[in-house]
Amino acid sequence: MLRTVFLLTLLTAVLVWVGGLVGGRSGMMIALGFGLLMNFVNYWFSGPMVLKAYRARVLEPGEFPELEADVRDMTERAGMPMPRLAVIPNDAPNAFATGRNPSHAVVAVTEGLLRLCSRREVKAVLGHELGHVRNRDMLTMTLVAGAVSAISMLAQFGMFFGHRSRDDEGPGALGILAVVFAPLIAMLVQMAISRTREYGADDEGASLSGDPGALADALERLHSAIPHRAPLSATGATAHMMIANPFFGMGQLFSTHPSPEKRIARLRAMAAGR
Repeated sequence: MLRTVFLLTLLTAVLVWVGGLVGGRSGMMIALGFGLLMNFVNYWFSGPMVLKAYRARVLEPGEFPELEADVRDMTERAGMPMPRLAVIPNDAPNAFATGRNPSHAVVAVTEGLLRLCSRREVKAVLGHELGHVRNRDMLTMTLVAGAVSAISMLAQFGMFFGHRSRDDEGPGALGILAVVFAPLIAMLVQMAISRTREYGADDEGASLSGDPGALADALERLHSAIPHRAPLSATGATAHMMIANPFFGMGQLFSTHPSPEKRIARLRAMAAGR
């Protein structure tokens, strides 16, 4: 948690810094306001937009009784609201949670995941996603997405229209480099926060399902199958939401998820300690 707070603070500092480069002191205030606006839009509308983008179908009560029973068992023991469940008509095995808070959460799984994993493994995956809901990671990543979007747009504005330099006679070389590299810095911070939250959700998933070994098994299956399927995510915009990185072969520096080997090893160690 402390690491996440530090990284969020760093991201905000980068946002204000870029605003200052683009428009001086007034630019800083505009940057903060723009970031808040992006957060507002993401908070209220990102959940429905993501579900629509993946053609996720929200299930009616009793439609998938085993799935519903497993989620209800975990949420009741954890004292959490029962989320809505959705199925994505896609062969790529993956899952994610969305929604602005636990009372409005939706946990979505793909048809590919349901075919690939056993009921025990699916329950552990659902526990991982409930861990994101319980930790309010959707709110954290909404704040991150808002800041990153604002930084990227401000940087583009600065490149097209110029920005204040120390003597106001033109863009300084340091300022140009800052505007160019600020979006890259923001993206790396976003990925670092995402990786931190994945470890937390693994811990919660192992606890809620009571079966860390099942979550390790599921992750092994997912990472073995994903390279042989078309990516669930067409772009990297929502990759951080998935339980497993939908893209294969990316370097760890640019990955939204921790190393699969490290995640699985941690879960195996938890299972051995029980």
